[in-house]
Amino acid sequence: MQGTLYPRELAARGIEAVIPTDDDQDLVHAAIFDELVHGIFRDETRTSFVDLIGRLAESGCDAVALVCTEIPLLVSPDDSPLPVLDSTRLSGQAALEVALGTRDLPTWRGGQFR
Repeated sequence: MQGTLYPRELAARGIEAVIPTDDDQDLVHAAIFDELVHGIFRDETRTSFVDLIGRLAESGCDAVALVCTEIPLLVSPDDSPLPVLDSTRLSGQAALEVALGTRDLPTWRGGQFR
């Protein structure tokens, strides 16, 4: 959440990235590494994520990006107060489109990503 990739790439497309507060980042980090990666999916954790997404909606966000593979296992689009952008599904869809020839293969060849 503190990396520059998503905010930079979204900004290049005219989209502002809103990063959760430090306390909310701590909540997300703990949920991922203390629960989700161990296959623990608690209703209380789901509720805390839905509450966080609700606060982001109240602050003016139009959608939420779930950019960790485990989070969509906890929070479904039906649970979320905002439309969900699931980075795992979006990456998989893009890979399929490349494989089917309906999207060009990215040209990045290593090194620093933009």
